[in-house]
Amino acid sequence: MRKTIAGLLTILALFGTAPSSASAQDYPSRPVKIMIAFPVGGLLDTVSRIVGEKLSGLLGQQFLVEARPGAGGTLATAAVAKAEPDGYTLMMINDNHALNPSVFKNIPYDSVKDFAPIGFVGYTPLILVANGALPMHSVKDLVDAAKQKPSTITYGSVGVGSASHLAGVMLEGVAGMKWQHVPYRGGAPALNDLLAGHVNTMFMSPVVSLQHIQAKKLTALALAAPRRIDVLPDLPTMAEAGYPVDASYWFGLVAPAGTPPAVIAKLEKTLAEVLAMPDVRKRLSEMGAIINPLNSKEFDVYIRAEIAKWADIVNKAGVKPE
Repeated sequence: MRKTIAGLLTILALFGTAPSSASAQDYPSRPVKIMIAFPVGGLLDTVSRIVGEKLSGLLGQQFLVEARPGAGGTLATAAVAKAEPDGYTLMMINDNHALNPSVFKNIPYDSVKDFAPIGFVGYTPLILVANGALPMHSVKDLVDAAKQKPSTITYGSVGVGSASHLAGVMLEGVAGMKWQHVPYRGGAPALNDLLAGHVNTMFMSPVVSLQHIQAKKLTALALAAPRRIDVLPDLPTMAEAGYPVDASYWFGLVAPAGTPPAVIAKLEKTLAEVLAMPDVRKRLSEMGAIINPLNSKEFDVYIRAEIAKWADIVNKAGVKPE
């Protein structure tokens, strides 16, 4: 009897592990969805499509980008947290993933526990830009105008509590001025209104703003980073301009918690291969993005550190949770 039970348990164990091993070995056997929390045409969409295209080529299945904007990124993030943890729903998260626990009172997921990090892709420092028709050619021009007419100069952002919003809060603090924040549901609609002159300024990624700067539709005032970037070598940093503000967007790939470790490992390895490709590095660097690959464990540490960092910044900035 004992031998029979032991034999049955062995068979059950084999059947229990076989599907997981097979799914990891055969993964992916159908198209994979990469969810993003902001509209098509923005930074996250651009980066996700470049990465997804290469993942498709290496793994033999389409990696399709799906945008689900709204509620500061929490709608898409909640959907991914609840998705089947089989490797067929992924998410390219950004800095909002670390900001939202401090910005919103009740979000329907845990930014750490509900996700399995795959790998960090990189980041892009923000550029303070102004509509090209305005007589602003430096941060000092902007600050002087804001001081002359408090709360009349406007700046757009991709949402309350986003890096582009908090960069504006930080500038307001270091410059001793008052200006008006105008939040949007993503970078693309904010850019459209900035180009149309409905808002005056914005902290934006070079990935999205560079072509408009080169076309003189936008005026680059300064870079919110410790050092200058190659694509705009003559653009001073905010610190060089006399107003030290450091802010950036970052992006990395995650899956729902509970995704088989072998699937995560396969995606982690393949993502590293993608980020090592010369053409990918060239395309992203030409847009002002800085590739900084981190593996799944390193990315997990990074996310936790970002959550703690932004909680402190949000608290000091006095941003009230919504």
